[in-house]
Amino acid sequence: MSGDGRPGDRPEETVPEETAPEPRDEAPEPRDEAPEPPAEPAEDPEAETAEGSAVEPVGEPVAARAAPPRRRRSSLVAASLIAVLTVLLGFAIAVQVRSTDTGEALEGVREEDLIGILDDLDAQEERLRAQIADQRADLRELSDSDSQAAAALEDATSRADSLAILNGTVAAEGPGLVVTIRDPEGQVRVADLLDAVQELRGAGAETMQIDGVRIGVSTAVTGTPGALRIDGRPVEAPYEVVVIGSAQDLRTAMSIPGGVVDRVGRQGGSVDIEQRDRVVVDALRPLDEPQYAQPDPGD
Repeated sequence: MSGDGRPGDRPEETVPEETAPEPRDEAPEPRDEAPEPPAEPAEDPEAETAEGSAVEPVGEPVAARAAPPRRRRSSLVAASLIAVLTVLLGFAIAVQVRSTDTGEALEGVREEDLIGILDDLDAQEERLRAQIADQRADLRELSDSDSQAAAALEDATSRADSLAILNGTVAAEGPGLVVTIRDPEGQVRVADLLDAVQELRGAGAETMQIDGVRIGVSTAVTGTPGALRIDGRPVEAPYEVVVIGSAQDLRTAMSIPGGVVDRVGRQGGSVDIEQRDRVVVDALRPLDEPQYAQPDPGD
């Protein structure tokens, strides 16, 4: 109240300084916010905005707005590692459980039972070893039997070939002679041809033919001089004898004094002997079937 005491005048009130409003002429101070992460180049700024990143103030740099959050990447990598480790751990546990099933099953077995199981395993092993030995013995026996059978078959085939050559049922070739007996006067006899065959056989002849007729163990020479027959087939001079054997031995046998060459020469004929490294006896004769002889069952 003033000292003049005017009515209606109210004394002035003094407002304390601490409650008086302060003037706001100065610019507002920046808010205390968390510092932004360092700016990184973003591969897809639009995708980061779509993921829900907050809209930065207009005044901030573009690089800061485009930086991807590292926390999301770290979370994805950690989740992947955890998934892989979980799978590996489960696999290891399964293998461990499977490998210890047998051991856990035998933990509660008594010692006597374990000894019995061990004895059974030993017996089974012995049986298996015996079976293997038997199988190997059978295999060796079969191999030996096959070898023996093959050898026997080869021997039988060789014998059959030899017999076929001697019997005149197959053609043959080899070293030997070609003997030509000339009889211009028709004086060669049956005995002269038979002597020639016998001398050649005695010298080691293996097979022969005369004028295309195969000579065998049952060959017969018949007829008269100038009209001879061998096994019923007529032959004419000059008589050609093709024989397989040692050529030198056969030639020597035909040329001995008083032999075929001398006898044919005394009858007006001649004998030409040609030694060759290879001659062919290809005349065949039918196989004679025995009528009375039979194999001995005791052999």
